[in-house]
Amino acid sequence: MKKEKYDITGMTCSACSSAIERNVDKGAGISKVQVNLLANSMEVEYDEKNVSSEDIISIVKKTGYGAKIHNADDHMLSSFEEDQKVLKRRFIISVIFAIPVFYLAMGPMMGLPAPSFLMGMENSLTMAWVQLLLVLPVVIANFKYYRSGTKSLIKGSPNMDSLIAVGTGAALIYGVFVMTRLNEGFQTGNMQLVGQYAMDFYFESVAVILTLITLGKFLESRAKGKTSEAIKALVDLAPKKAIIIVNGVEKEIPIEQVKKGDQILVKPGAKIPVDGMIVKGTTTVDESMLTGESIPVAKKEGSAVIGAAINKSGAITVEATKVGEDTTLSQIIKLVEEAQSTKAPIAKLADKISGVFVPTVLLIALASVIVWLLVGASFTFALSIGIAVLVISCPCALGLATPTAIMVGTGKGASNGILIKDGEALETLHKVNTVVLDKTGTITIGQPKVTDIYTFNGMNEDSLLMMTASAEKKSDHPLGEAIINEADSRKLMLKELDSYEEVAGHGLKAYSEGKELLIGNQKFLIDHQIMLAEGESIADKLAYEGKTPIFVASEGKLLGIIAVADTVKETSRAAIAAMQDMGLEVIMLTGDNKKTAEAIRRQVGIRKVVAEVLPQDKSNVVKELQEHGQLVAMVGDGINDAPALAGADIGIAIGSGTDVAIESADVVLMKSDLFDVVTAIELSKATIRNIKQNLFWAFAYNSAGIPLAAGVFFSLLGWKLNPEFAAAAMGLSSITVVSNALRLKAFKAKNPEDIQLKTESVEGEVVSYEGKVHDNRNTMMEVGEMKMKVSIEGMSCGHCSARVEKLLNAMEGVTDAVVNLEEKYATANVSDAVTDEAVKEAITDAGYEVVAIEKV
Repeated sequence: MKKEKYDITGMTCSACSSAIERNVDKGAGISKVQVNLLANSMEVEYDEKNVSSEDIISIVKKTGYGAKIHNADDHMLSSFEEDQKVLKRRFIISVIFAIPVFYLAMGPMMGLPAPSFLMGMENSLTMAWVQLLLVLPVVIANFKYYRSGTKSLIKGSPNMDSLIAVGTGAALIYGVFVMTRLNEGFQTGNMQLVGQYAMDFYFESVAVILTLITLGKFLESRAKGKTSEAIKALVDLAPKKAIIIVNGVEKEIPIEQVKKGDQILVKPGAKIPVDGMIVKGTTTVDESMLTGESIPVAKKEGSAVIGAAINKSGAITVEATKVGEDTTLSQIIKLVEEAQSTKAPIAKLADKISGVFVPTVLLIALASVIVWLLVGASFTFALSIGIAVLVISCPCALGLATPTAIMVGTGKGASNGILIKDGEALETLHKVNTVVLDKTGTITIGQPKVTDIYTFNGMNEDSLLMMTASAEKKSDHPLGEAIINEADSRKLMLKELDSYEEVAGHGLKAYSEGKELLIGNQKFLIDHQIMLAEGESIADKLAYEGKTPIFVASEGKLLGIIAVADTVKETSRAAIAAMQDMGLEVIMLTGDNKKTAEAIRRQVGIRKVVAEVLPQDKSNVVKELQEHGQLVAMVGDGINDAPALAGADIGIAIGSGTDVAIESADVVLMKSDLFDVVTAIELSKATIRNIKQNLFWAFAYNSAGIPLAAGVFFSLLGWKLNPEFAAAAMGLSSITVVSNALRLKAFKAKNPEDIQLKTESVEGEVVSYEGKVHDNRNTMMEVGEMKMKVSIEGMSCGHCSARVEKLLNAMEGVTDAVVNLEEKYATANVSDAVTDEAVKEAITDAGYEVVAIEKV
């Protein structure tokens, strides 16, 4: 299947887009077609064996519209700008001629002066000729309505232009008919006939209706142009020129001429023209315009840089790796344009209605004319009723209700660093009730970092770090890399080792200046007869907090403990709290063991964690949740997250993640900030709320407007809608809908600092993944098991909690015992055979007091 985008011309309302969709969809080999009225675009998925792009274009043309394959260089905003120029020109011409026509027709009735040679019944034919000559330029300037409307009417797919063409065309023809009757009256001397038709030209209605409709279209186009300001802002980010170095000579060229492999000089303060790699120089780069990260990023030789980022300090030479459409900025622009060109499922309602709306209106207008003639009204009165019905019923507002809101919503998301790939994703987001979070790189930073340093036997932190990093320099272990990075950040000078030996899975042994250095886990040092003393309790405490303790010893003495952990991102806790406050079930997936998973769970305040999940099982977890009726959003960043992202109802990729993960997702968070999930959901809710408001006003407008225009209230209340006012009201309805959509630009994301975080520990559970996760709180329990909660006094440190956990898990019939040291309680899965007395006795014998035991 091939997917292709086309630019469509000639569409004026949702009836147009519906007709194109309907006809193209009938073509052989077409699997999916989607037309966007606002973007004047169409996306088609088709089988190249059965149909070609030329065949698709031909179908569109036969429907009465223009089509061409979309050029990636033509941004949506250029289409809006061109529309505005054309409409402005048409409006100016219309106003120049419509004002005198209106003055001549209405001025004398209001007592305003007029040329004497046009006044009086004897000059009525001259007045008619003058008005006709003045109205013809207005008709010619707006002939598009007649050309498009007539063509669509003939092809059986009437649209908004058809209503305008029939309404104003009927008035124009009637005016010419009046002129023939006047001429006949003057030729035969029948002044009674002249008097009957002397004031019934209706040319001013034609001129004013066309002028007001064009004004409405112009204002609507300007408003629609504002909906794509997000794209304009992105396009403006890119520099227009670049300085390339050719044979040592600097040469400034347009950005379009930069080729892959070119060496580009970027001076301090200048924007980086394209994506590339630094081959010379060091600097800091401000990437906030794309990633939202306000702190400049340090860059050196070999570092990747992205186009449109600002070089803050030193001059650098960059080798271009991605140019033109391949740059990160171009891909973002393309992503936003595609999202703004798609439809949300809610738009299908408007499309279905528009498909039958225009033919229905034509019948209502004809029926109104016939009914009023039958009840004795004059033909002039009946005609004005028919024209008013046709003009006020134009379904512009209906067609604009959804795409304008989607365009503003996705644009607002882009300006907040949230790329929503299509309208369906934007709509589905607000329905999500379960959010599944990958841990590493999503909740946590994804890189181990030194968190704590403890020193013993007269050692200081820097000396401990220096000797440990010197040894770890020869290792490729990620924990060792964290220690080296910490030493680099402190600008410590590392030493050369005399010898180095790595003991797989335990640690390493090195010699420096003739002294033996042991670095590794607790067992490694015990095996080497190192006395750990208070180091054991510190290690227990660190393990309880989810950190990995690395012991360092020399000459038979413990020198220190360095704790390394993948730290939680700043906003993760606030994001999880906000999601849980929204009523969402939030589940964390991790490959960590249950103890480490519990430590992270406590840190971020999440209620449910599935631990020991293999990468290939993540998509199974998502699938199982869906099978239980949950609408799932999956948030991840790695290659192993891609299947789960693709399988979830909404896949959300962290922007710093892999290309595969981003490609598989429906939403991309450029700032790699978990709190943006909250913003994306809130934005989705605001957009859908806006769409519903737009649809309500569009339906309400037509529901109230058509009966008023048809004269339903004339007999009772004397209410009658003149065609000119109907035209003004029609234009106003479209502007109202677009303006309401523009209110989304005022959407403000929540601030993580505004989220009330609980000071007490959030209760929750950690379960090991064994092929299922969903059932209930006792998911992983055997039949006949229950959850036990034991309140305990006397525990004061990590060593105490580890001891209680160990003794409980050693009891027969007790599994998954976990101690919450802060809240002073333990939970465990217990079988029916385990009695409260046995548990109490075991804990009391260990030196602690059991306050209460609950079973749930």
